[in-house]
Amino acid sequence: MASTRYQNDPGLTRRMLGTWFGLGLLYVVAAAVLIAIGVRTVWVLVIAGGMLFCQWWFSDTMALGAMRARVLTPEEAPQLHAVVDRLCALADMPKPRVAVADTDIPNAFATGRSPSRSVICVTTGLLRRLEVDELEGVLSHELSHVAHRDVTVMTVASFAGVVAGLLTRMWMWGGISRGRDRDQNAALVFLAVMLVSVLVYVVSFLLTRALSRYRELSADRTGALLTGNPSALASALTKVSGDIAAIPDRDLRQVEAVSAFAFAPSLTSDFSLSRLFQTHPPLEKRLEQLAQIATQLGQR
Repeated sequence: MASTRYQNDPGLTRRMLGTWFGLGLLYVVAAAVLIAIGVRTVWVLVIAGGMLFCQWWFSDTMALGAMRARVLTPEEAPQLHAVVDRLCALADMPKPRVAVADTDIPNAFATGRSPSRSVICVTTGLLRRLEVDELEGVLSHELSHVAHRDVTVMTVASFAGVVAGLLTRMWMWGGISRGRDRDQNAALVFLAVMLVSVLVYVVSFLLTRALSRYRELSADRTGALLTGNPSALASALTKVSGDIAAIPDRDLRQVEAVSAFAFAPSLTSDFSLSRLFQTHPPLEKRLEQLAQIATQLGQR
């Protein structure tokens, strides 16, 4: 991570390295199987790599476009910029661009390929609902994502899933099977490609979602320690999660494109098994962690 005053997280580092090792093993196994059955994986890897590079390089532009957000100057949003200035000074990190999305859905996100190209975005709904100390807690959480280069980490981690999905699509479009006879051997190859692609996609999906959930807990922890006010972040979480739960799903889909990088998940579910597929940990787990930090800081 960049050299800032955000506390290092050894647990996050271990999980990140473990996830990358597991995904790397998947790449090797998948490539070996596909090469063994005669599939030219090099083009798939090149195309997938190009897609993810563009996604990473233009991550800030795409996220702002998806939210129809506008970057604001200090003159246009003096109070919001003042909070960001104060946090960046505390963290000793470059100040990101500050943007606002005009929607009543209370949320925030940070994105960008590097700290120097990062942008932190809040919605007008969030600004209307939170007190200054609560907003500071949310922004400290988001700045932690910037300091830990989470966009880069999650883009790299998603590579296996993109490759697997692309393999399946290319086969169905006939890109891989062009020139093959449609006989029994071709059917077996098709089945092998499908099985490998589905397996790689499912495993990589679960690994990246687990890493994403831990990164959210890490951002809560480091953000709360930076401000020294975990109760304000807990209050913001409670407000935002409660208000989001009351908003119809059709409206929440407006921010679904940036949900993985948002302060709180846009779409929620009470079904326990679905938590394996969520990008954010359960609210109760986040609040429990913040309560423990408050105790450690002697606030309770």
